[in-house]
Formats: sequence, structure tokens, C-alpha cells
Amino acid sequence: MNEQPCVFCAIVHGEAEASVVHQDETVLALMDLRPVTPGHLLVIPRNHIVGLADLDAATGAAIWQRAHQLAGALRRSGLRCAGVNFFLADGEAAFQEVFHLHLHVFPRYAGDRFRISADWRERPRAELDAAAALIRAAAASS
Repeated sequence: MNEQPCVFCAIVHGEAEASVVHQDETVLALMDLRPVTPGHLLVIPRNHIVGLADLDAATGAAIWQRAHQLAGALRRSGLRCAGVNFFLADGEAAFQEVFHLHLHVFPRYAGDRFRISADWRERPRAELDAAAALIRAAAASS
């Protein structure tokens, strides 16, 4: 993990520039400096939270609620927006680059260049059932 100063904390504290869309006591929403499409937003907690394991339910709900509201605003904004993606990378293996939790909210439209490549083939039911059992057991123990 990168141990450099947190750019999102610097933004929250007014020490770095940002194009702010919304701010309240819990979250800040700002324009992504490297947008997937025009209108790409980030919704971040004001407190430094590295990833999902550190996220409390109330802050998570506040992030989701604001992202949901801003997704509607994107559709009404006049920016090109036929759909909206939410994306959250949790950990280096998931391509998290800034280790301060952030939810991407970005407009989608036919012909945009965003892609996620994966092996999307249907899996056997036994494989899905085995994975479901492991997740159920882990959820029950938390």
C-alpha cells in the first residue's frame, strides 16, 4: 500500500484543490481528475477510511444516499448520460489507487470507451452453491 499523504484528506481539509459538487458533515462529492466520461464524480467520506473493512454502516449509508442522489442529478444535468455506473475498488488487488475509500459515480452512454473485461461464462450450479455456502458461513460469523 502507498504510504504517501492522502490526497482526499488534503481536499477535505482545504489543502488541495477540487471541483466540489456536494459537501456535508459526513461526505464530500467531487469531480474525478481523470474522468471515465464527463461528469465522473467521486463520493468520499470526510474521515479517512481506507477500505470497506473500516467503513461503519452510517457512513456507508451516507455515501450511498449521496451517490444515489447525484446519479439522478447526472441524468438531469444536460451532460451525456444514458445510464450510470457505481464503482468502488477495495484494496490493491481490486485496483484501488487512492487508499481513502471512494465511490465512483459516472455517466454511461452508447459508444463510451469504459470496459470491464472478465470471464463472464455461466458457472455450474455446484460451484455457485459451494461459493454461496462459504460466504454464508463467513457472514454468520461476523
